[in-house]
Amino acid sequence: MNDGADNYSRYINGDDEGLADIIREYKNGLMLYINSIVKNIHTAEDLTEDTFVKLAVKKPRYRKKHTFKAWLYSIGKNTALDYCRKYSKELDIDNIDEHKEIYDEENAERNLIKNEDKIELMRVMKELTPEHRQVLYLKYIEQLDNNEISVITGKSKRQTEQLLYSAKNSLRKKLEKGGFQYEKQ
Repeated sequence: MNDGADNYSRYINGDDEGLADIIREYKNGLMLYINSIVKNIHTAEDLTEDTFVKLAVKKPRYRKKHTFKAWLYSIGKNTALDYCRKYSKELDIDNIDEHKEIYDEENAERNLIKNEDKIELMRVMKELTPEHRQVLYLKYIEQLDNNEISVITGKSKRQTEQLLYSAKNSLRKKLEKGGFQYEKQ
C-alpha cells in the first residue's frame, strides 16, 4: 500500500483516477482532523472538499520530504485555519454527530460502557485547547508519528513531544476530575 504519493503522481500525470483514489483513502480521516480544528462536522466536510479542490486545481508540488499524509493534512490544516480567521464568530457552535451504540447481544453491557466512555472522552476532548485536541487526534486516531505531527503543526519535534505530553496530562486530569475510571486489563 502506498502512502498516496503514487496516486498523486498519477493524477499530476493526467490520470484522474489517482485523485479519486486519494479522496477515497484520506477523506474520512482528514475530515475528522479538520473537525478537531473547527468543531463543526458540516464545516469540516466542506473544508475537506476545499482541500481536495486545491489538490485538483492548484496541483501543489509534493516534494517527498515528509509522508504524503502529513503533507495532505498540512494543506487541510491551513485550509481550516484560513476559514477560522475568516469566520471566527461562527466557530462557537458545536455540531458533532451523535455517537450510535453498536448492539452486540453477547456483549451489550460492555459495548454500552465502551460507548459511554467514548462519549465522555469526546466531551472532555472538546474542553481541551484546540492545540491539545489536534495533537491527540493526530497521534491516537490517525496514528501519525511525532515527525509527521511536527510537519502538520509546524512545530519542532521537541515542541511536538512537549505538546503531546501536556495534552495527555490535561486530558487525564479532566477525565479524572469527571470521575472517569480506567479499565483494568
